[in-house]
Amino acid sequence: MNKYIAEFIGTFFLVLTIGCTGIGAGSGVIAPLAIGAALMVMVFAGGHISGAHYNPAVTLGVLIRGRLKAADVIPYWIAQFAAAAIAALLTIKFLRAGIPVTPALLAEFLFTFALVYVVLNAATAEGTSGNSFYGLAIGMTVMTGAFAVGDISGGAFNPAVAFGISLLGISSWSNIWIYLVANFTAAIVAAFIFNMINPPAQVTPIATDEPPYETPQ
Repeated sequence: MNKYIAEFIGTFFLVLTIGCTGIGAGSGVIAPLAIGAALMVMVFAGGHISGAHYNPAVTLGVLIRGRLKAADVIPYWIAQFAAAAIAALLTIKFLRAGIPVTPALLAEFLFTFALVYVVLNAATAEGTSGNSFYGLAIGMTVMTGAFAVGDISGGAFNPAVAFGISLLGISSWSNIWIYLVANFTAAIVAAFIFNMINPPAQVTPIATDEPPYETPQ
């Protein structure tokens, strides 16, 4: 189940970023850069758990390669397609619907969740211990969120940043509750999910020469 949850989360944020940058203000080089960054940080975050496919075609290829059990293919596909559908629905119905407050709350929650999820997996998980990419993964997660939903919520993803931009007059003090509620709630949920899919007794570090897109057996 841990592998399927990781596949869901990675595919969700990939499709969510595609939807937000494609429908919103993203244009030119911004959209492909944000989409590529979203995929990169989710590979960094979930590679040690599921192999970080986030693509049914990749899952099929890994199966044929002999690095995925046949019993995992359908659950991987269900997680990937379900994530894509939910991400698309949230983008259309909430993030880009123009409903007051709701889009900002959701945008801040989702990408703060992504940020904390990436931090915990890239910088604290046993399966990624000793890596040299955690700074890149964390920074690119913030960049992805800024490109995807910056025009919706301001792209704080951080209560301290929210406080700073309120002091600077960039954001109204009347909006600071949005950041505080969304950011802290997202951190709690991300930590819970991390602990659920990275149980200490089941974590096995992946060898440094293990290529991406291969699922631990």
